[in-house]
Amino acid sequence: MQCGGLVPAAGVSTTRPVRADVDEDQGQSMPPKDPGHDPIPPKNAASSSAEILQAPMESLTPENPSISEDDLPRMPRSVQAIYLKPLKRKAQHGIPACDLQLRSYSVRNVEFFADFALRAAYYLHLPALGPVPLPRITERWTVPRSNFVNKKSQENFERITLRRLIQIHDGHPETVEIWLAFLRKHAYYGVGMKANVWEHESIGVGKTMDVSLENLKKTLEPKWAHFGRNKNLATSERVYELMNEESFRRTSDAPLSES
Repeated sequence: MQCGGLVPAAGVSTTRPVRADVDEDQGQSMPPKDPGHDPIPPKNAASSSAEILQAPMESLTPENPSISEDDLPRMPRSVQAIYLKPLKRKAQHGIPACDLQLRSYSVRNVEFFADFALRAAYYLHLPALGPVPLPRITERWTVPRSNFVNKKSQENFERITLRRLIQIHDGHPETVEIWLAFLRKHAYYGVGMKANVWEHESIGVGKTMDVSLENLKKTLEPKWAHFGRNKNLATSERVYELMNEESFRRTSDAPLSES
């Protein structure tokens, strides 16, 4: 006979003697418990692995000698990481690469997305700092409920904007762009983003930009000559070839129409 979904071991009785509990304070006997509805299973019951997985986590304790540590269900590492703080990488040089500011009217939304942004930065090997809570932005408005004689009846409204700051140090510009694109793709509702990105160049970059600008001008000059027209370079060259053909020259002196 099964009791509570468990099969008793051989030679072990599942019934218990019925006794009357006595109240020590009043000296009155309590009604006996029904052995058929006893919620405590027998100690020597043999349970299968499927029954162990269906049992609550509180019952799977090392105090029960019949259950080994290998039989205890273990959550996947990716699921366990959700309940832990996000990992962060340490910056070696401390060179700022990006400052991401998150704004929202809800604490839950901005905290959730800040946690998501830190986890994404860790897996992209970006040293991140934060989230740093910034001062709140409080806005208030006073609006009349009605007009004319009820002008003094007014109503006040308030809007509080919560902000969090995440700083990226020692990050490659392309990796920072990938991180920001990933956050834009998986943007959370009710959360706004504002990013300040720094790019660093070598000394003397101004001279390099001047040379590249001159080369760019030479490339764009023929195209700018036909700007605002439907014709392009191929069309103008084709017209020039048609005008130099012999057939066009013979008909160029002829009148366009007979009077």
